[in-house]
Amino acid sequence: MCGIVGYTGVKPAAPILLEGLRRLEYRGYDSAGVCVGNDGALSVVKRAGKIKDLRAIVPKDLAGFWGIGHTRWATHGGVTDLNAHPHADCSGKITIAHNGIIENFAGLKEKLLSEDHLFLSETDSEVIAHLIESVYDGDLERAVKEALALLKGTYGIVVMHADEPGKVVGARNGSPLVLGIGEGEMFLASDVTAMMAYTKQVVYIEDGEVVTVQPSGFRTSDLHDNSITKKVEHIGWEIEEIEKQGFATYMEKEIFEQPEAILRAMRGRLDLEQATGHLGGLNLSSRELLNVERVKIVAAGTSFHAGIVGAYLLESIARIPATAELASEVRYRNPIVERGALHFVVSQSGETADTLYAMRELKRKGATVLGVCNVVGSTIARESDGGVYIHSGPEIAVASTKAFTSQMTVFHIFTLLMARMRNMSYEQGAQIAKELEAIPGYVSQILAEKEQIRALATKYSWAKDVLFLGRGINYPVALEGALKLKEISYIHAEGYSAAEIKHGPIARINERTPSVFLVPDDRLRDKVISNMKEVKARAGKVIAVCSQGDDEVASIADDTIQVPRVHEIVSPFVMVVPLQLFAYYCALELGRDVDQPRNLAKSVTVE
Repeated sequence: MCGIVGYTGVKPAAPILLEGLRRLEYRGYDSAGVCVGNDGALSVVKRAGKIKDLRAIVPKDLAGFWGIGHTRWATHGGVTDLNAHPHADCSGKITIAHNGIIENFAGLKEKLLSEDHLFLSETDSEVIAHLIESVYDGDLERAVKEALALLKGTYGIVVMHADEPGKVVGARNGSPLVLGIGEGEMFLASDVTAMMAYTKQVVYIEDGEVVTVQPSGFRTSDLHDNSITKKVEHIGWEIEEIEKQGFATYMEKEIFEQPEAILRAMRGRLDLEQATGHLGGLNLSSRELLNVERVKIVAAGTSFHAGIVGAYLLESIARIPATAELASEVRYRNPIVERGALHFVVSQSGETADTLYAMRELKRKGATVLGVCNVVGSTIARESDGGVYIHSGPEIAVASTKAFTSQMTVFHIFTLLMARMRNMSYEQGAQIAKELEAIPGYVSQILAEKEQIRALATKYSWAKDVLFLGRGINYPVALEGALKLKEISYIHAEGYSAAEIKHGPIARINERTPSVFLVPDDRLRDKVISNMKEVKARAGKVIAVCSQGDDEVASIADDTIQVPRVHEIVSPFVMVVPLQLFAYYCALELGRDVDQPRNLAKSVTVE
């Protein structure tokens, strides 16, 4: 959530800042603004609404070769033009853009007000500009460091001063910030996507670090002015990957990219000859893996649902006790780190605040923590003891789709690896490996039936409430199906284990509340069919996602989506894709903004 861009160089800054903000729209925001410096003066243009609304009011002749920009996701104060960033000090010579939350802003603001500082917004962020003003003596970098020493909370900030042309100072504590290095120009951003059109050479700023950029170069140091040598890294993504490439929306593109994304997550990791998996980034020897006695998976949102699938696989196939836990609860529960436990933290962005803080708490207690991330160079990827990149490519739509199936792919491969080291025969491993290898083809078959699912979505888009019900390994898929529908269509949806319907949810059943049942051809199929009959007996509408040719399920359900008949352990792949499409087409039918649903952010970088 929120996005930062900064630029200094030889090109007009305003177009670069606006393009960078456009690239950051997917993070979620409700207002935006830019500040451009020229001839000893700063010009700020900001407003509530979308980037296109901001672009419409930025003067075509806004001159200047350095500046900062921001997309805001409201935390302190309403969605207004005044609350939008950048924020200025009393003199108008200092401007800042800030991601994060300043926990002690109220006390600082009270002190600054007593010193006759004039505040124009309701935000916690504005206090930073006034703090810097209060200590500024001609050296912006030093003033920023003095001000930051007084703050409690999280921040990723960029700062500029009218009297120091061409200079932008950035700093980070808990909110991502990346430096981009160009030819005679420098970039700062909260995400590499904002600068990919201009450079692929980046430096990742760490917590407690300050970076000062000018067209000629950059300097990194800590708050005590100790210089820090940084490694320049290369972005592997191509600019074309963050374009829609002919699709109507990013979400549609990412749903249809899943066969290739799953294949990338498998590539080089699925050993058909030995019927096992290879995950070199774990940084654990075979003996260390063999000594693992328990696995704990920590995540949030969609990644949490993938983690539940992973825990189910590890217990049922590898026979290793495993649990999935919400990151937001782990950190504050004073978690117990058990001997022999291996922890995974899962985050598409690698910047999810709840997951990052939970990881740090676990590491403080001596845990071995592995990351499962999509974004190379992200904080979780850098701070974890090892891990796995899912290699999905950029995921721009707020609602995650291809990252979910790629995360599941990684957990399937890890389970195969662990099971083959322990109790699984070559024949069993070969069967699972063969089933995994076939998944991209099965997903392609489902995507080819999109018009049938679109018609079904049109038929049921009137619903105000929808239940999603699954058993076993498909219980978390039911949770994910419900999350997708409520995220992008705003239809209220809940996911449950189908067995739990009689323990409360059945009270909601009527002719106006459709129930989506996941009924693969597995050992729990008959149980789920019984639950379907319970709903039908109460006049409920039933949509069933079932295996091809399942006439019994088709005779009970009002509507079916038939998917390839697969092995039980890979069934989540063929079950979830129809639910993604169903949610997508419901949202389109209702006229929703599927890529940027209201109130949501792609990368949740505050608690």
